[in-house]
Amino acid sequence: MVAIVGASGSGKSTLLNILGGLDVASAGRALVAGHDLTQMGRRERTRYRRRVVGFIWQHTARNLLPYLSAAENVELPMVLDGRAQRRTRARDLLEVVGLADRATHRPDRLSGGEQQRVAIAVALANQPAIIFADEPTGELDSGTSAEVFALLRRVNAELGTTIVIVTHDVLVSEHVQRTVAIRDGRTSTETVRRTELADDGNHRVIAEEFAVLDRAGRLQLPRAHVEALELANRVRLRLEEDHVGVWPDRPRPNRDEEGSPK
Repeated sequence: MVAIVGASGSGKSTLLNILGGLDVASAGRALVAGHDLTQMGRRERTRYRRRVVGFIWQHTARNLLPYLSAAENVELPMVLDGRAQRRTRARDLLEVVGLADRATHRPDRLSGGEQQRVAIAVALANQPAIIFADEPTGELDSGTSAEVFALLRRVNAELGTTIVIVTHDVLVSEHVQRTVAIRDGRTSTETVRRTELADDGNHRVIAEEFAVLDRAGRLQLPRAHVEALELANRVRLRLEEDHVGVWPDRPRPNRDEEGSPK
């Protein structure tokens, strides 16, 4: 599970649309599950969207057709792809998301959280390698959001489906193993989380934040670091044996042997 976070207008949704095969990148390459999206024609792109990826959108009206039941909505992607055993798989997926007893209900008879659960089943219908979720809990309260994220984690763990979540909510990072932050259209930082056993026998989560270095050697410093050191316009760099030092563009105080300013 990966979260892509950033402020509104930072480029998150554009990236999601490119990776999902909805938009074509104007430059560079987009490689997803072994597919080079920049080399695909229209027919290949349609097949890619039907078979390789699944989508969950923030607005429930975009996820489900209002005149179809929950089961029929789950069956629809399989109908479009000409798959067999549609009814059986739809029933199994609704059971996975905990809504087997709501199979005949239309969206207007489901709560917001239930609609997003059905949307997850729809996204899983054609056994995609990856699910792209754009603000999947944006219209839900905190309790229902936690339930939806718990379901996504279970789908990730039990079915092996990669989940990519785009959001402006930094708290989403608590639910994923990896968070990529986008700022001004570029990836700026990446946070990786792992669980390890502490000395007291309890498990603890370790989070490490990395600045992303691009092919031209550029990186974006975390905003908190920039503000703490009052960095602006340009900075001083010094190459050390095992790291690069960064200072504000102003004279640094001399220090004596004890490290105190002279």
